[in-house]
Amino acid sequence: MIMIFGVPGPLLFGQVLLGLINGAFYAMLSMGLAIIFGMLNIINFAHGALFMMGAFVSWMLLQYLGIGYFASLILSPIIVGIFGVILEKTLIHRMYRLDHLYGLLLTFGMSLVIEGLFRNYYGSSGMPYNIPAVLDGATNLGFMYLPIYRAWVVVAALVVCFATWAILEKTSLGATLRAATENAALVQAFGVDVPRVVTLTFGGGVALAAFAGVLAAPIYSVNPDMGDSFINTVFAVVVIGGMGSILGAIITGFALGVIEGLTKVFWPQASATVIFFVMVIILLTMPRGLFGKRA
Repeated sequence: MIMIFGVPGPLLFGQVLLGLINGAFYAMLSMGLAIIFGMLNIINFAHGALFMMGAFVSWMLLQYLGIGYFASLILSPIIVGIFGVILEKTLIHRMYRLDHLYGLLLTFGMSLVIEGLFRNYYGSSGMPYNIPAVLDGATNLGFMYLPIYRAWVVVAALVVCFATWAILEKTSLGATLRAATENAALVQAFGVDVPRVVTLTFGGGVALAAFAGVLAAPIYSVNPDMGDSFINTVFAVVVIGGMGSILGAIITGFALGVIEGLTKVFWPQASATVIFFVMVIILLTMPRGLFGKRA
């Protein structure tokens, strides 16, 4: 058996894989938060509940309509994204000119309502969502067995994260979105419907959370509390990467997932707090985060 730093190779590589999987969810969720905060200045505490809603919508599509996993990867983000658009048009837009605390309290209350509704109808016990047959099984790499679905999650998350970053940072659409949030009056003068841009931006950030929820459904049981296990860590990832930095959210999410996985091997007692320990160090030395920009 291969030994690395006194640790069996399969155990070490298994934890790195687990860290990459968790990092994939950290990256996608924190990227959605970074988009909403960086462009709308709203701290969306309901992000975990919307992640959970994405998993539930995919489960309901399968149970009630017979719509499978791959179709749910498209339909669930669209459905939850539309729900996010409704939330923005009815509630969130009232918070833009107020202190961040008001938006945080509103979205925190929204998360409690959303989770409570699903808990009331479906209970707290988790419901299984089977891995699609084409992604089931594992591949023997020689030094470890690689579950195909876990590898798919990491690859899908990387593609979605960097595609979103490229759209927002390298295209004219992304430039318009950034300009609309920095100087709405000027952009409006050029004929851009700024309120619609803002609404669609919020809906897009929510859709990313829903997409992550669909990916998570076969790994974790679909239950109303599944977002709670991620949301605190995701906020730490956003802070470490730099509030509003999309690239920072992606890189920091994957990196901290791997660090958390390795900590479970070499210092298991600290695995639950290592991310927050890193956050404290970063805030003491780089208050704007790793990729944050000066205001």
